[in-house]
Amino acid sequence: MRHNMNGVIAGLLTPVFLGVAPIFGKLAINAGADSFTVAAWRTVIAVVFLWVLYLIFARKYIYIYPAGLLGCVVIGVVNGIGSLFYYGGLGSLDASQAQLLNGMYLIFAVLLTRMSGEKLDKRLIIRVLLAMIALVIITGFSSKQINWLGVGLMLANAIMFAGTVILSQYVLFEMPAPTVTLYILTTMGVVVAMVWVAVGKPMAAATVEAVLPPIIALGITTAISRLALFSGVKLFGSLQTAVLALTEIGVALALAFFVLGDRLTPPQVVGIGFLAASILLIRPRDLSPRGINPNMLVSNIADLQFQWIAFDQAFGKHPITSDDQPTASKLTTVEMHMIRDMMGAGKSPVKPFSANKDDYGHIPDAKD
Repeated sequence: MRHNMNGVIAGLLTPVFLGVAPIFGKLAINAGADSFTVAAWRTVIAVVFLWVLYLIFARKYIYIYPAGLLGCVVIGVVNGIGSLFYYGGLGSLDASQAQLLNGMYLIFAVLLTRMSGEKLDKRLIIRVLLAMIALVIITGFSSKQINWLGVGLMLANAIMFAGTVILSQYVLFEMPAPTVTLYILTTMGVVVAMVWVAVGKPMAAATVEAVLPPIIALGITTAISRLALFSGVKLFGSLQTAVLALTEIGVALALAFFVLGDRLTPPQVVGIGFLAASILLIRPRDLSPRGINPNMLVSNIADLQFQWIAFDQAFGKHPITSDDQPTASKLTTVEMHMIRDMMGAGKSPVKPFSANKDDYGHIPDAKD
C-alpha cells in the first residue's frame, strides 16, 4: 500500500516539475543567459542539492556497485547531451512550442524499442503518421517565423530523452530510484559543465543577479522532477510516462500562456490533438525493455573473470611468475583426470552432461 501511494505521489509530481522547466529556462534566457549557461548551472545546482540532501538524510542511497555506476554514466551522458540540445532549442523557440516538440520523445521511444528487429504493426504506423501530422501543424502554422535550427535541436533532445527513458528501465531493475537519479544527474553535471567551460559566454554582474533566481528554481525543480520521474518508471513502468507526458505538456502550455504570454494558433491546437492521439495509442508492451542492457557489458566481463579465477584456483600453478600468464601453461596427468571427472567423463568417451554418477564420481555402464 505504501509503495502504491509513493507511486501515485511520484506520478503527480513528475508532470508538475517537468512542466515548469521550460518556463524557468525561458525566463533565465530572456534575462540574458545563454543556453549553455542555463543547462550547466541548473544541472550543477541540481547535483549539489541532491548530494547535500543525501548526505544529510539518505546516505544509504549513495552506495552503488561498479556495473550499476557504468549504467548510470551511460544514461547520464545521453541525458546530458540531450539537455544541451533542449536549452539550445529553447533559446530559439517559444516555451510552448519547445515543450510540444519535446513531447515527441514518446514516439521516438516506441520506435527505438522496435529497433531490436520486431516488425512494424499498423498501430505503430498510425501513431507515427499522427505524430508527423502534429509536428507539421505545430511548426508550420505558428504566428511567428519558425526557427528550424531550434526545431532540430528539440527533436534531437526528444531522441536523447527517449533513450534515457528506455535505458533507465534496465538500471532501475537492479537499483533504487534515488541512487539512479543521483549518479545520472552527477554525470549530466560533469558533461554539461565541460561544455560550458569550453563555449559558455561570460556575463556581467547585473546579468548574473537577474538570471540566478530562475536558474536556482530550475535546478531544484530539475532534481525533484528526476527523482519523481525515475521513481515513477520503477514503480509504474514506461506506460505511465505516456499519460504523464500529456499532463506535462498541459502544465507547460498553461504556464507559458499566463507567465510568458505565449499564444498558440487554432491550427496548432488541432496539432496538439493529433499529438495526444498518437501518444494515447501507446500500449504497455510498446515500451517494454528490449535491446542491450548496459550493465551486461560489465557483468559479462565479471563472469569471465570469476571463471578465470576459479580455474586458476583449481588447476593453476603457484606461485604465478607472470601477470600475463595467470594459469599454468601445462597440466599434469592428475589434473587432467580432475578436469575429466568434473566434466562427467569416465575412462570411456566423454559424456559431459551425464548426471548418473555414483558416490565416487564414476559413471556406471549402461547395462547396470
